[in-house]
Amino acid sequence: MMILLTNDDGIFAQGLAALYRRLTQLGRVTVVAPIDCRSGTSHSITFNQPLVCNKVSIEGLFAGYGVHGSPADCVKLAAMQLHDGPIDLVVSGINHGANVGINVYYSGTVAAAIEGAFMRIPAVAISLAAGDCMDFDLAAEHAIRVLKMLLPIDPGEVINVNLPHLSKGSPKGIAVVPQSTNGFEESYVCDPDSQDGRFLLSCGQHRPDEFETDTMMLSQGYITITPLQPDMTNHRRLAHLRQVLGHPVVWA
Repeated sequence: MMILLTNDDGIFAQGLAALYRRLTQLGRVTVVAPIDCRSGTSHSITFNQPLVCNKVSIEGLFAGYGVHGSPADCVKLAAMQLHDGPIDLVVSGINHGANVGINVYYSGTVAAAIEGAFMRIPAVAISLAAGDCMDFDLAAEHAIRVLKMLLPIDPGEVINVNLPHLSKGSPKGIAVVPQSTNGFEESYVCDPDSQDGRFLLSCGQHRPDEFETDTMMLSQGYITITPLQPDMTNHRRLAHLRQVLGHPVVWA
């Protein structure tokens, strides 16, 4: 199996290195990741300036490519230019911090996986809930076990995997759940070190869900699995609008 490994924490991140060690059990792994941290960049891409790429060697582990761009850039560049032959699986992670709920939309980790799906490549995003002690090696053990359970993944499919706080003990199990869209209690606070109107985003508790979601089950200590899709069309509303307006509508 030909595996492309990327992330949004950067090519030097501990989570990427830990996952690389386990992924070599499944096939040949090529690493193409941002040269620095690109968390929260969502699905941005570079198109108005050259995309710089340098070979990077992580001594004793791998030689990969560090890209001066976003996680989505990395997957596009790898698939179109850097990778030798077809890619069988895109794996993005292990991210420092969970990517559940509305954070899925902000996540560069998830965006890299979705970029793979755009190209009809099976893709998985893997994240670890942030805690006082981040044991990425243990997280990678759990991640590879889950990944083996998920394979094979269909072309163009995206699976979002989140691991709970491991400092609180082993995961209780696996929960296959939808993404929460309730969001967090958020506010902007003035930067106390600034005199020119700078603000910091403060994130509080997640708003409660009425049913089991990725955010709820992760907080309860479960590994969450959520299938995602690039298609953002509201098909129920599409059908309703076609019924009300007609299709196609002839403009007089």
